[in-house]
Amino acid sequence: MEKKTIVDVRSIEEFKSGHVEGSINIPLQEVPEKVEEFKTMEKPIILCCKSGYRSEQAMLYLRQFGIDCENGGGWTDLI
Repeated sequence: MEKKTIVDVRSIEEFKSGHVEGSINIPLQEVPEKVEEFKTMEKPIILCCKSGYRSEQAMLYLRQFGIDCENGGGWTDLI
């Protein structure tokens, strides 16, 4: 089985209401301050949120730093 990291960029409250088992919650507004943490995560990094919009924003931002990540869309699509 391929190793990967799933990062949910929704708010803490949204994450608490339901999330992919084993996923990490880093709200979108915290992504810029966590770039170094993303660099150390198991690749690929799959980003998700409610609809895919916030995870798309996070993906585009992180790729500027050479971080291997992709937009997984809505978190319920990854279950």
